[in-house]
Amino acid sequence: MNLVFEIEYLSGVSFAAIGPDSDVPDWPPQPDRVFSALVATWAARGQRRQEADALEWLEQLPAPRIVASSAEPRTGAAVFVPPNDARSDKQKHAREVVPALRNRQPRQHGFPAVRPHTPVVHLSWNGVDIDEGTRMALERLAHDTSYVGHSASLTRCRFLIADAPLGHDDGRLPARRVYAGRLAELRRAFDSGRRPLSGSRVAPAVEVALPPTTVFGDRWLLLEHIDGEMPDLQACALVAKTLRDALLSGYRRIGLEREIPEVISGHVADGNPARTPHLAIIPLPFAGFPYADGHVLGFALVPPRDSGILDDHTFRKALRELAPIDEDSARRCLTLRTKEGTPRDRAFSIVLSPTTEASRRSLEPAQYTAPACTFATATPIALDRHLKEEDGDRREAEISAQIAVACRNIGLPAPVTIVADKHSALEGVPSAYPSGNSPDWTRWRLPPSVMHRQLTHAVIRFGAPVAGPVILGAGRFVGLGLCRPLDEDRQ
Repeated sequence: MNLVFEIEYLSGVSFAAIGPDSDVPDWPPQPDRVFSALVATWAARGQRRQEADALEWLEQLPAPRIVASSAEPRTGAAVFVPPNDARSDKQKHAREVVPALRNRQPRQHGFPAVRPHTPVVHLSWNGVDIDEGTRMALERLAHDTSYVGHSASLTRCRFLIADAPLGHDDGRLPARRVYAGRLAELRRAFDSGRRPLSGSRVAPAVEVALPPTTVFGDRWLLLEHIDGEMPDLQACALVAKTLRDALLSGYRRIGLEREIPEVISGHVADGNPARTPHLAIIPLPFAGFPYADGHVLGFALVPPRDSGILDDHTFRKALRELAPIDEDSARRCLTLRTKEGTPRDRAFSIVLSPTTEASRRSLEPAQYTAPACTFATATPIALDRHLKEEDGDRREAEISAQIAVACRNIGLPAPVTIVADKHSALEGVPSAYPSGNSPDWTRWRLPPSVMHRQLTHAVIRFGAPVAGPVILGAGRFVGLGLCRPLDEDRQ
């Protein structure tokens, strides 16, 4: 017997955040959130003993599988609120007396929410033995559960008995679950007036065959942009190179210039380029979403898989030297600026803050590491070799062949389909190269190591899901060739 809990979001929107201070939507709904909604219904219905027994039976079941579509986060325009009126007798702020010059502080509008592509979600427990009394009690609770998450998430809920169990391909394991004693824990938290803790984490299922992975790891160090004018996405390779140079300078500052790991420098002891994978530095742009404009929200340090460099004490010491704690923001701040004399179109000065928690959806590594069959480039691929064919089908075939080799170079199987193009399939990403008579500043600005490489965007499809990050081509260590899974539901 298989027990299924069905949720239908009546307005087509789910309002829920992953934490009380987070603006990241929580999707799909996790079992601990669903269980809390049922407990709230139980309390509203008069705390009946039979229904409490049913909840205590439900909390002891193993984690269910969740069948839910992907979802788009609800976006809203930021509003800018002027502070109190400036005082004209203070020279520093006198200009802000003029309304047009008044400073304004951004405020994001709205509670975190997503719009699922399909508004119906199922949580399924396979192979359970439930008696009629418990089933009826749970159905009564589900019938009266009018919202899950924020009270604006209007729902229709019900329990079903399904004949066929869900297979591993029909659902996913949740990130959090409930456990025996959860009902009593929620009651104690409510009586004491405090917010309950989230449910326990669910370990990944070991029996599920893992998809092929690349040489790059899925544990990243994020560098969130917090100040300064960030260069546009077309200058990401220059920023990445400057960031790597800064990391090398961090080792010099702590007196370990001769002990810089190969995985950081990308060079062996004699100065020649390393043949083994090393640290990739990639941009994290606002791209691939409706109304995306491609502006860069931060960067990420992506080490080779299982390198352990992010936990290395000398790396952490060098990073602390580069990014001291700012007392005003209570965050570590890494100021990154180009050398004096850098041409104006390549000069920048920005402040990045190291973090492991993404504050925005575009900064989440999962946007790039999730398994998928189809990937599209967020930054163009710098081809490893110069093209021999001038134009036509043979040139396209040569480009596809080089991209296939680039996939094998990072440990992936050969793609079944490669479509190379001047334009990216992701909204907000600039073209790989401008039209013939366009000015030079419309081109991608590249460091010398890849300056003369041919750039191209591409959509790459594999025969079976592969896990990211997929970073291809000669510029993969400076942020070029970064690919992102395409949403299968939207293709």
